[in-house]
Amino acid sequence: MSSESLLGLRRNRLNAPLRNLVSSESLNPKKLVQPIFVAESLKSPEKMSSLPGVFRDTSESILSQIESDVKNGVEHFLLFLVPEKKSDDSIPKSFYKNVIGNIKSKFPEIFLWVDTCLCSLTTHGHCGLLDPKGRIDNIKSVKRLSELALCYAESGADGISPSDMMDGRIRSHRNILDSNGFQHVPIMSYSTKFKSHFYGPFREAAESAPGHGDRSSYQIDVRNREDSILSSVRDTEEGADLLMVKPGITSIDLILPIKEQTGLPVGAYQVSGEYASIAMLAENGFCKFEDALKETWQVFSRAGVSYLITYAARRGKEILG
Repeated sequence: MSSESLLGLRRNRLNAPLRNLVSSESLNPKKLVQPIFVAESLKSPEKMSSLPGVFRDTSESILSQIESDVKNGVEHFLLFLVPEKKSDDSIPKSFYKNVIGNIKSKFPEIFLWVDTCLCSLTTHGHCGLLDPKGRIDNIKSVKRLSELALCYAESGADGISPSDMMDGRIRSHRNILDSNGFQHVPIMSYSTKFKSHFYGPFREAAESAPGHGDRSSYQIDVRNREDSILSSVRDTEEGADLLMVKPGITSIDLILPIKEQTGLPVGAYQVSGEYASIAMLAENGFCKFEDALKETWQVFSRAGVSYLITYAARRGKEILG
């Protein structure tokens, strides 16, 4: 494990929320991360029918939502920003800086991670930029993504969370952050992320469905165990501070091998399709939502996750007791 890979954690060693997140304790409310969505086009909060208890918020209503979540014990948030105008050429810095800055100004005590991807911004919905033939241009994509990471850090983000799966993005993000005085900003990488059928409700929330094709050229084939582990190893070598598997349940066999090979905290993302599946079972009377959700959390804990991203983090204290 390189010294660079631990830099963010070392610089944040006095940050209580980060210490709680990566501690060796079993899964508890302080190790849950709540995804939140802010859509620039909205005039009022919008319920997500496919994700009960989850909303797409405005830049104003998100403050009330976070206030409620903090009262319920949430310390970590993963912010997804959805700009109104899609662009393949520019970054809507004013929107990003306004939302991030207002959140951190009102809630300096929380740890705000910001998802770093282009899928909600581009006109085509892919996670990177395309060349004239419609293929991913990895070099240009990484450059734009790193500019995005810097924008988030300058706006007040506590950590960035790259989800795009472009080659070399972690090293590029670490370099641009360090060279601009943000050595203290950790990177929580979507380090092992599969092409999956379980992302549907999220893509509705983030307006990120690809307009053509799919993401098989840059997301991992679910059949490929070797590359799924090596993907996290590569991100560790490039400077990631925390690693993640996604989708959570279908990647659960990889958590311990990745931990053993990297020595870094490894979390899981209980993705929208997993969450929605439990909700649909409950709606049809086949289970009690809270009990089934708690069962999955107990399985994640048994598998050794350091932290869990889940849409029900705001109910963590209630469900885990």
